[in-house]
Amino acid sequence: MDKPKIITALPQCRYKLGAFLITVLGEIESSGGVQYRYIAAVITDGDAEPGLYVTCEHPAGSPTRGGKHVMRMIMRDGEQVIGSSDRWGDLDGFVSDTLEVVARVLDLQDEEPYLLN
Repeated sequence: MDKPKIITALPQCRYKLGAFLITVLGEIESSGGVQYRYIAAVITDGDAEPGLYVTCEHPAGSPTRGGKHVMRMIMRDGEQVIGSSDRWGDLDGFVSDTLEVVARVLDLQDEEPYLLN
């Protein structure tokens, strides 16, 4: 898995969705040339490392604020761009759509996400 290369980040919120913990990070400094607005790390209860990441990225060559943001899902077996939207530049928009994506990918549509903090 080509996981995000995080140097520093601040936790923004945490959710429990079924047997998974989802931690959303913001104010991210990373190496590797990708500018992240937010990263959601999805961890199965008991695992030390996330098995899935959902990221909100600033497209290359765009200003840090404003403009469309790209949502990407990074899994152990590859990655996929979900799309682009101005909505994901806002924490609430990113979290709402991320919880839907994670529930769909992990087949947890019947589970209710619970805010932990």
